[in-house]
Amino acid sequence: MTDGNETIEENGDDFSFISPTKGRRNLLEIMADIIGYIADKPDAEYSIVVGTDSELSSHIMADGNDGYIKKERKGLASFVSVIVMRRIGSGAKYFWKRTTGVRTFDHHDRMIKEAYFSLEVANKLISQLRDKLNGHFYDFEIHLDIGLNGPTKEMIQEIVGLIKGNGFKAIIKPYSYAAKTVADRHV
Repeated sequence: MTDGNETIEENGDDFSFISPTKGRRNLLEIMADIIGYIADKPDAEYSIVVGTDSELSSHIMADGNDGYIKKERKGLASFVSVIVMRRIGSGAKYFWKRTTGVRTFDHHDRMIKEAYFSLEVANKLISQLRDKLNGHFYDFEIHLDIGLNGPTKEMIQEIVGLIKGNGFKAIIKPYSYAAKTVADRHV
């Protein structure tokens, strides 16, 4: 079990995630959890969703007046990727992983890296999982933390094209709950 604040840092091919109910899980355990979740109600409708959110790293420092200020570390960001197994109309289970200290150059670069983190997770998971789903096909989606409002609107075509070009359905805000809500909760 985990207290929900545990962090897993990715090192190479490590595919360790945290389940809020079961603690640290590797790829085989995640696949078993997903297959078991489907087996509980095999006639239900499911979707498997991956999303990533990020924020610039910061640290707390004294301001010289016995107070503290939060200061951004230029160029470094933390990324949280999630896998959400959703039973449509009846809840979901999810797994998350934080990667820290990733160098980014600007907001555009950070959004592209969120998409790449999601693609990497989705490709590893789906390549193994498809064979284990007994011929059933489920919606595989990648949720992006970009939308029609704000500075990310100019990136939509580029990033959605990247996701679709890799064979996944791309979902943007306000419907991208895996990135904007679940992953954001752990950033």
